[in-house]
Amino acid sequence: MDKTYQPKDIEQQWYSTWEARNYFAPSGEGESYSIVIPPPNVTGRLHMGHGFQNAIMDALIRYQRMMGKNTLWQVGTDHAGIATQMVVERRLERDGIKRTDLGRDKFTDEIWKWKEESGGIITQQIRRLGGSIDWSRERFTMDEGLSAAVEEVFVRLFDEGLIYRGNRLVNWDPKLHTAVSDLEVISEEEDGFFWYFKYPLADGATTADGDTFISIATTRPETLLGDTAVAVNAEDPRFKSLIGKWVDLPLCNRRIQIIADDYVDPEFGTGCVKITPAHDFNDYEVGKRHDLEMINIFTVDAAINDNAPEAYRGLDRFDARKQLVADMDALGLLAKVEPHKLKVPRGDRTGVVIEPYLTNQWYVAVKSLAEPAIKAVEDGDIEFVPKNWENTYFAWMRDLQDWCISRQLWWGHRIPAWYDADGNIYVGRSEAQVREKYKLDAALNLRQDEDVLDTWFSSALWTFSTLGWPDDLETLKTFHPTNVLVTGFDIIFFWVARMIMMTMKFTGQIPFKKIYITGLIRDENGQKMSKSKGNVLDPIDLIDGIDLEALVTKRTEGLMQPQLEKKIEKFTRESFPEGITGYGTDALRYTYYSLASTGRDIKFDLGRMEGFRNFCNKIWNASRYVIMNTEEKGIQFTADDVVTLRDDANLSLADRWILSRLQQTVAQVHEHMASYRFDLLSQVIYDFFWNEYCDWYVELSKPVLWDADNQPEKARTARLTLLTVLETSLRMLHPLMPFITEEIWQKIATLTGTSTADTSIMLQAYPQADDALVNTSAESDIEWVKGVIIGVRNIRGEMNIPPGKTFPALLRKTDADDNRRLDENLQNLLKLAKLSDIRCLADTEEAPVSATQLYQNMEILVPLSDLIDKDAEIARLDKEIGKLEKNLQGISGKLNNEKFVQNAPAELVETERERQRTAQAAIVALQDKREAIKAL
Repeated sequence: MDKTYQPKDIEQQWYSTWEARNYFAPSGEGESYSIVIPPPNVTGRLHMGHGFQNAIMDALIRYQRMMGKNTLWQVGTDHAGIATQMVVERRLERDGIKRTDLGRDKFTDEIWKWKEESGGIITQQIRRLGGSIDWSRERFTMDEGLSAAVEEVFVRLFDEGLIYRGNRLVNWDPKLHTAVSDLEVISEEEDGFFWYFKYPLADGATTADGDTFISIATTRPETLLGDTAVAVNAEDPRFKSLIGKWVDLPLCNRRIQIIADDYVDPEFGTGCVKITPAHDFNDYEVGKRHDLEMINIFTVDAAINDNAPEAYRGLDRFDARKQLVADMDALGLLAKVEPHKLKVPRGDRTGVVIEPYLTNQWYVAVKSLAEPAIKAVEDGDIEFVPKNWENTYFAWMRDLQDWCISRQLWWGHRIPAWYDADGNIYVGRSEAQVREKYKLDAALNLRQDEDVLDTWFSSALWTFSTLGWPDDLETLKTFHPTNVLVTGFDIIFFWVARMIMMTMKFTGQIPFKKIYITGLIRDENGQKMSKSKGNVLDPIDLIDGIDLEALVTKRTEGLMQPQLEKKIEKFTRESFPEGITGYGTDALRYTYYSLASTGRDIKFDLGRMEGFRNFCNKIWNASRYVIMNTEEKGIQFTADDVVTLRDDANLSLADRWILSRLQQTVAQVHEHMASYRFDLLSQVIYDFFWNEYCDWYVELSKPVLWDADNQPEKARTARLTLLTVLETSLRMLHPLMPFITEEIWQKIATLTGTSTADTSIMLQAYPQADDALVNTSAESDIEWVKGVIIGVRNIRGEMNIPPGKTFPALLRKTDADDNRRLDENLQNLLKLAKLSDIRCLADTEEAPVSATQLYQNMEILVPLSDLIDKDAEIARLDKEIGKLEKNLQGISGKLNNEKFVQNAPAELVETERERQRTAQAAIVALQDKREAIKAL
């Protein structure tokens, strides 16, 4: 093995080998286990959320493959209608070409060209994460098979009356000229205004206070042009007498009625609400209840149309707002204007304000589809992990509105509906099939609907359409339902719920048995990662290392905050010795697992990733040590040796202990994998390998290996134990760290005679706990040894005794077990604690002045008279205490400054408070230590 672990030298080589040997394909043996990847946008690039979810899925697939399952991880990409169309439009516009210049067919040809050239970037990046995906089965939502499935579903639903065309309110993007889903609308608080207008009462009516007008407040004055009622609460005494009467709508030369509706809160605003059913979702519901006229006053560009008074026609909505406010003021009908914070809906891709807009669209009637989908979760056929997300699912599903599935785009699945000159609708899989289905005259002119389907429509069919439905039912039979869906909470309704509804409708099966909901990846301060915040981390940058010049480019392009740039530069310069670049895939993946506490958002800290890069180094160096003590000593083991290790008479206490701890760890790993607690799983393996195997067992085995000439059989057994535990640990780690484990396992496989030309760790059996190797007495004895050694080391550190200096130690308040353990482990204690002697103090023997540590009820004593210079140590401690007190004074001064506490970010204030607590605790500890030395 190379002296230094360099991930870039092994990762891509091993991935190419795995893929070339077709190791990711289903084996055809064992119980099936399948996962579908949430399809990333074909336009996309890997972000931290993708990386996290893909790491989770790959761990599950690799684990189940090693458990003997017939595994399939189904991959594919989504055509991402709006996103992809915008990318290609921008590319064309750089050459001065608009899509309308090309026409629909040529424009979509350009998109297909772009997709073939650049659309596979994200799938290549998923490979870099080690995803063990059967790439031969890769699908695309607009490939031939999936397109046929989409048409089949649309036609069947239409024929059953579950798809219909209706004139309803939608989210309208005035720049894209299309309806968009709620998920594509970002509502954030912005500064705005409340305009208070007077609406004159008609026919001489007055309010209870004698006013000849009523007042309304609005944040969107231009919508006055589409008002068709004013609503009040029926129980409001101020306006009760006005219900059923009329107001003269200013500027519009028409009257609108005053109606009563519980939607109105008498305590909010003026108690009177203008109702604009065609341009407000709440008003739309009021309008339906009262059968109000719905007047659309906007064009597709959100300019004022011909349904409004002539003075405003053609004006942009915001220009119309200014004009209307000025006109109302001139008429004396503007009462006042107040600043107001409000949520403004903007398109996530265009940034323009989304307009509620009345338009003809296609809808799915979801009520009958929702009922079995709700029952599947209620009955436990589908389980959420963590379970509390069921409540979110039920809340959405029990208050469903019909689903708008049409989009006014050119890229996507074109709606399979045709119209004749009279507007009659014909739905079928093709125009030829429509003519046959409806017995239409060949001379009848038909035109296909211009709209395409919402991207979520095709992705709702994902689990079964990717497995060959409706044609290849054999593959579906093998791998459906899938076992688990790994996804984020933000698309439980938009994707997860719709998949359940559609899959149960068309296959009679649930799409998946479990839904593992992940949290969002945030930066180390808990902020959502976004380009606008400049805090985005690129997983590939973290794997490969970040070119320092590229950091400057990212900052100048607004993709990275200066402070994040400096932090990454610091890590890059300090973390990687010359010749080593990047943290590597395994370190990134392990960082993801360590943070994967079910359902919680994740604060991604580069410092933690640095720690797991060190873990990779630890694994590498420990493996080199084991191989050096086996292969380089000319010792060979066979697979039979490993199997019969449990009966080896030469097993030492340390051997029996580490084998027992290995079984306990394996059992815990299986438990945590079953409950999707990757944070606990990764911690258990880390603690076992680093703390127990490397820090303790390797050290405990050294005295035996050093004495190999006198105890050759015991030394051979120790080497076999070292090798066996390492090999088992690598198999246990493999689903989380695929690359480093494969590289090292291949070296070890040659030592145990299990290596062949085409073997791989990923095809080996996952470790199973062997109860016969669990040895609680050995565990208790080694814990005692560790307790004594740690106690001595703590005293050495606290008393500032040089690390190489040996000294005697005493044990007091011992029992028979303590005495036995001391006799049996004397040599290990002397060597590992660096003691000249250790013995038990008799009950009648007086102890010298000593530093003391406790292990359970036993005292560990180190006589100090000859070990430290009392005066020099007190002086050193006084100096340390002084430095800490000065530091504490500065921190306390900052926290006592009211301006700092009030104005600084809450995270910064809490950091300073934690620093204060730490400094105070350190001062107390040093003062206690000073008093103890002073008493000697």
